[in-house]
Amino acid sequence: MIKRLSVYLLGLVLIGISNQRVSAAPLDDLIAAAKKEGVIEMHAPSTLGPDGAQALVAGFNKKYGLNIKMNYSPSGNMTRDVAKVVGLSASGQPPEWDIMIVTDAHHGSLWVRKLHIPYDYNTLGVAKERMEYDRGTVSVANQFALPAYNKKILPAKDVPKKWEDLLDPKWKGKLGVINSTHHWGRLAAGPWGEEKAIDFIKKLSAQQPILTRAGEMAQRLILGEVLISATLQDSQLHESKESGAPLAFAEQVSPVISPEYHVGVLKNARHPNVGHLFVAFMASAEVQPIWEKYTGHTSAYIPGTTAYKFAQGKQVVYMKQDQAAKVDKISRQIGKILGFD
Repeated sequence: MIKRLSVYLLGLVLIGISNQRVSAAPLDDLIAAAKKEGVIEMHAPSTLGPDGAQALVAGFNKKYGLNIKMNYSPSGNMTRDVAKVVGLSASGQPPEWDIMIVTDAHHGSLWVRKLHIPYDYNTLGVAKERMEYDRGTVSVANQFALPAYNKKILPAKDVPKKWEDLLDPKWKGKLGVINSTHHWGRLAAGPWGEEKAIDFIKKLSAQQPILTRAGEMAQRLILGEVLISATLQDSQLHESKESGAPLAFAEQVSPVISPEYHVGVLKNARHPNVGHLFVAFMASAEVQPIWEKYTGHTSAYIPGTTAYKFAQGKQVVYMKQDQAAKVDKISRQIGKILGFD
């Protein structure tokens, strides 16, 4: 009896070892393939910076025992950069980058054109709820977007308490609007609906807003050239805090818009294996402190993070795959109304 029990237990151990080998095989194979490619071309937010990019690749190489070289391309305009990928694909050329870390809305524009390489990242340990766009991307971190202002210039009594306050005639010519039109597209596809959102944007356009990109808008707020920006990401607030500039959110405004940073491998990427492995790495716990240090962001889906704590008790607008096509369409329509196109 004891002998039969020993044989049975040994069998269970061997089965366990066998299962471990089977489950580890996809990762082992991917690591081997990534090693042969040896390099990755990464497009990521400019807020990450070269130091942040090097911190990521150092952690990546350490985790998987590799010596991958990273070429980092900072994004100055995600809409323009996504359009570049779309244009190259239409002309039959491969993208410049293997992976892009841009907002979910920008990845939505790629997804509707089938410009990702899908991969079952769940086999690499990524939770299914972190995967979007038919397994083409993985969620990394959340931004938050609200009206923003300079605390030293704008009196507290004038800080907007609701979105409609931006339509007050006193802001005419003193209001800024950034080119992240997907902020409004999310409200249109979500709680506002298209009719309300388009009506709001037409009235906002009548305010004769100053139009520019987020980084320049932050500088205009600091200099007092703009009194309030209709939306601004917390990326710029993080940067301003580092430099001592007193930019702040109008935190009473609701709902809060929350774009997510997603990472995905582009169709016809030159180094897809390194790309898929890096996507899995970006979903790992060790990336959160690196991403927060250099961009100021964390994931709202991971309890205990700064983003998770900020979202508690707030109405937050997240975008999901089934809204992507609508957000893409409405965002382009809103861009034309405002004068970005």
